[in-house]
Amino acid sequence: MKSIKFNCILFVFFVTFSSLNAANPEWGATGHRTIGKIAEDYLTGKTKRKIAELLNGESLALVSTFGDDIKSDDRYKNFNTWHYVNMPFGVKYEDSKKNPDGDLVTGIEKCKEVLLDKDATKEDKVFYLKMLVHLIGDLHQPMHIGRKEDKGGNNIQVQWFNRGTNLHRVWDSEMINHFNMTYSELADNTKPISKEQLKFLQKGTIADWANETQQHAIKAYASVKIGDKLRYRYMYDNFDLARNQLQIGGIRLAKVLNELFK
Repeated sequence: MKSIKFNCILFVFFVTFSSLNAANPEWGATGHRTIGKIAEDYLTGKTKRKIAELLNGESLALVSTFGDDIKSDDRYKNFNTWHYVNMPFGVKYEDSKKNPDGDLVTGIEKCKEVLLDKDATKEDKVFYLKMLVHLIGDLHQPMHIGRKEDKGGNNIQVQWFNRGTNLHRVWDSEMINHFNMTYSELADNTKPISKEQLKFLQKGTIADWANETQQHAIKAYASVKIGDKLRYRYMYDNFDLARNQLQIGGIRLAKVLNELFK
């Protein structure tokens, strides 16, 4: 009888532990596809034609998850560090210690370099275009500019509507999934912005955008403590920022692509 009871406890612990420590996709598929869909609305005609030629008509929304899709393939493990930047709070990217294996900012710059290279093969251009679409999305997820010591919030365990999860996953997908809209519905319901606002949002460098996202990361960390039970109030206080970041990510992705293909 004791053995059965012990096994039951062990099973419950295993399920809970697995749930808490499962791998987390950046922004989740819905978030990345939303950014890709939003970007398409801001592309020039020439950029659209160039991208359609490279992707054989596939949409930015479709290829936006490529960076996560290849993680299970060991051939691409060298790209794992491209999905994030770890720098101390209050330190700008340009002043921070760089990861020798590369990071989110250097990864984006490498993608741009290949796409501008006239001697690069079409195969390489397609690969790095797909990576670029994904990485610009990651750049606007606050926990991807998070702290090294807790792996961008992955080690900060919380509850989301009574289910075990972590802070990184809350920002990746929990809030978005709870809102219960498809990526096309999210993209179609972005906030209206003026031409002046558009120009303002598209200003700056990739490093500037990383520094900006870090400020959102600081607020995200301050919004929880380990073990917190997050529910409707957390959605109310934070989901607008998540939605804004999806929209800004899409607008800036379009800006980068238009510059590359002009």
